[in-house]
Amino acid sequence: MSTLPVFRWRLAPDGYATRRQLRALGLRPGGQDVAAQLERPRRRGRGPLIAYLYRIDHAKPIRPMTPARWAALERANAAQRVCPECERDAGYRIPASLGMCSPCAFPDSTVAA
Repeated sequence: MSTLPVFRWRLAPDGYATRRQLRALGLRPGGQDVAAQLERPRRRGRGPLIAYLYRIDHAKPIRPMTPARWAALERANAAQRVCPECERDAGYRIPASLGMCSPCAFPDSTVAA
């Protein structure tokens, strides 16, 4: 069992990237294991923030969206817009904290014109 190399914040060598950095480059980890670890110290005795790093040279290009994936994404987004109370399209993604559209969650706050 080997341990991961640990680098301090902003001191990682070239050739390593986080998942977000890979995505910005049009890449994905592609099944590779975590290659290194980045630690950012925090105040007041809390543990450090940790980011996992992957090798850029082992990363693979991101997979393109197929028409079936686009359709599935559209269906998922549409399902999150429908209010379970009034069953209408709210026109926006319903927050999980409310669980329903604003008119159903706050019926007293509607102003009659």
